[in-house]
Amino acid sequence: MTTKRDYYEVLGLPKDATAEDIKKAYRRLALEFHPDRNKTPGASEKFKEITEAYQVLNDTEKRATYDRFGHVGTHAQAGAGFSGFENFGGFGDIFDAFFGGEAATRRGPRPGRDLEMHITLEFEEAVFGAEKKIEVEREEACERCTGTRSEPDHPPVRCSTCGGSGQVRRVQRNIFGQFAQISTCSTCNGLGRIVQVACKDCGGRGRKRERRSLFVNVPAGIEEGTRIRLSGEGEPGDPGSPQGDLYLYVTVKPHELFEREENDLLIEMGINLAQAALGATVEVPTLKASKAVKIPPGTQSGAVFRIRGEGVPDINSGRRGDLLVRVEVAVPEKLSARQRQLLEQLSETLEPSAAARSNGRGGKGGLFGKIRDAIYGEASDG
Repeated sequence: MTTKRDYYEVLGLPKDATAEDIKKAYRRLALEFHPDRNKTPGASEKFKEITEAYQVLNDTEKRATYDRFGHVGTHAQAGAGFSGFENFGGFGDIFDAFFGGEAATRRGPRPGRDLEMHITLEFEEAVFGAEKKIEVEREEACERCTGTRSEPDHPPVRCSTCGGSGQVRRVQRNIFGQFAQISTCSTCNGLGRIVQVACKDCGGRGRKRERRSLFVNVPAGIEEGTRIRLSGEGEPGDPGSPQGDLYLYVTVKPHELFEREENDLLIEMGINLAQAALGATVEVPTLKASKAVKIPPGTQSGAVFRIRGEGVPDINSGRRGDLLVRVEVAVPEKLSARQRQLLEQLSETLEPSAAARSNGRGGKGGLFGKIRDAIYGEASDG
């Protein structure tokens, strides 16, 4: 059996990592191993592992459970409703559970189970927002019996064993003294009602498996890894109890031209030797329409120009980030005879190039690595 890696190790974080640290680590790793971007063997499994770790550590309750109980706690929480010791009313209930022979049980009707799904957005949908249609398969209350499990003309009757409470109280003596033990009624299975004639549509289950279409309003500026909560769209609970919630975990497809960092976008654009040397006005694509950008004479490869307000809107304030344009001077691989002659003549009039310099950053790659070098290092910022 494969041993699951520690979630902090998966994200490369210490145990005391902040919520912002977790978010940044996930964004970086998800971008690196996203199946639409990384086609190497094992990238898809790595992406799933990263996403699973993020879903646990980014959730305050799940992270607390994981920190206390490890993978066992999170698996129990996902599969069997484990929630630490929150089902015990207090120390007395815990004591009864250990010394009374049976675990203390939840009082009252059980709420509906929460559901989780993944939703994949196009890059533009994440930036501008969208209405997405999703298909959810879930348990729903039977329409015929409305969840009572009984035929409408034969309503359930109150359980005579527990008097309708769903629980049985027993007093037990042991070496520690006298203890009251509360357990689920075995006659009605804790429901407090006995079905006389089972509903013919659901077979007495009170619910049926259904597939539903839901429309989700995705807010503009949403990020990879964000969790959207749809209240009351989970599975139904016992009659009279609230329905669970549906949680959607967002994945964003990469764009072929743009990359995102916080609320800024980056595009890398090529210019020719003449444009770099003499200056020019070039059209730069944005997510809406192209924008004219002035390239000053003598522009070097790696220079960055900022187009204000053409980035991603902040999900809370709506204020848009910027578009950062990093230019690369393209050197032609093939020249015509005329071009070669002109360049040779130009070369005779130019001074020798300066010696190459190292920025000492040790190969931190990627577009945003280059742009940080340009903004905070030696390259000019337009």
